[in-house]
Amino acid sequence: MTTSLRPHGDRRTPLPRQPSKQRDAFFDNAKYLAIVLVGVGHAWGQILDGNRTVETLYRVVYTFHMPAFIIISGYFSRSFDLSPKRVKRLITGVVVPYVVFEVAYALHRRYGDDVPGHDISLLDPTYLLWFLCALFVWRLTTPIWKTVRWPLPIALGIAALASMTPSVGNDLNMQRVLQFLPCFVLGLVLRPEHFALVRRRSVRIAAVPVVAAAVAVAWWSVPRMETGWFYRNAPAQDAGAPWWTGPVLTLALFGCSVVLTACFFAWVPGRRMWFTALGAGTIYGYLLHGFLVKAGTYEGWFKAPVLDRPLGEIGLTLLGAAAVTLLCTKPVQRTLRCVVEPRMEWAFKRDAGEAAREREARPNVEAREASEAREPSRKVSV
Repeated sequence: MTTSLRPHGDRRTPLPRQPSKQRDAFFDNAKYLAIVLVGVGHAWGQILDGNRTVETLYRVVYTFHMPAFIIISGYFSRSFDLSPKRVKRLITGVVVPYVVFEVAYALHRRYGDDVPGHDISLLDPTYLLWFLCALFVWRLTTPIWKTVRWPLPIALGIAALASMTPSVGNDLNMQRVLQFLPCFVLGLVLRPEHFALVRRRSVRIAAVPVVAAAVAVAWWSVPRMETGWFYRNAPAQDAGAPWWTGPVLTLALFGCSVVLTACFFAWVPGRRMWFTALGAGTIYGYLLHGFLVKAGTYEGWFKAPVLDRPLGEIGLTLLGAAAVTLLCTKPVQRTLRCVVEPRMEWAFKRDAGEAAREREARPNVEAREASEAREPSRKVSV
């Protein structure tokens, strides 16, 4: 009876299995809940006329739902640089979906709303596609924000200046790009301990009266303030207001957004839930639910009398949440990954550094395998 000093005999010792990188359940939960609020908010936006209750909730949600989404985007863009790998991901994950869905939304308008002359313009984002334009610009400027000493104050200054500058124009929806910029920069400067701070039990309890106060202020603001301010897509002069109101409201809305976003994060569960896996597919829900909202507008679904009653409003809310949820599921992701998250290896040069490392490693691997093949198994008698 013999035993080998090499536990695997002549076979190579298997390398230790690397632990798979697990997704953080908290951020997946936060992304899913935020995208549900985006879809519900777009549904509410079709029934605002004369409905103060819905508009109150609409204003509260619009204060923080996109800022929360943008802050998370900034947080996960901290490692972005201009390396070929990152630029490739920016093109396939942002630029290509933008082009595809801009054309798709334009054609949907042409044939769904019977507007055959509707233009296809890549400089004028349709509906919710402004976010992809913004994400493209924000990520390209990430190295700047990681370099300057006071990134957040500078971003706030840029947003304030944009809010009083009509000459910025609407190409690529640049007003929104600049006015939401501080939220992205805030995400860049945040660290894990900041998220842990807002998830404490004391913060969750304090969030209840804060949100209640926000609802009360939103109710008060309905007859006194234009809803358009919450979109942050135009300078103050376009609303007939004096120029100085732009910076004031920009800073005020940013402060309110941060507070309500902190309350939102405080209530997001940190453990795995039934919807956690859907957090990986939020971009699908975001890009696709707009077709449902636009189709409802073209077909007049939102003018149904039932939507003037509380039960109809609740039903629309639940329907919007359910639709976004379905659009984030794995079957939808598998079907549309070719246009939302394409690989496109054929379109890019191979990273020269990676290719060189592979060439250097190949002779070493071959030499080691040859040496192991020549080495006889050493046996000892027992």
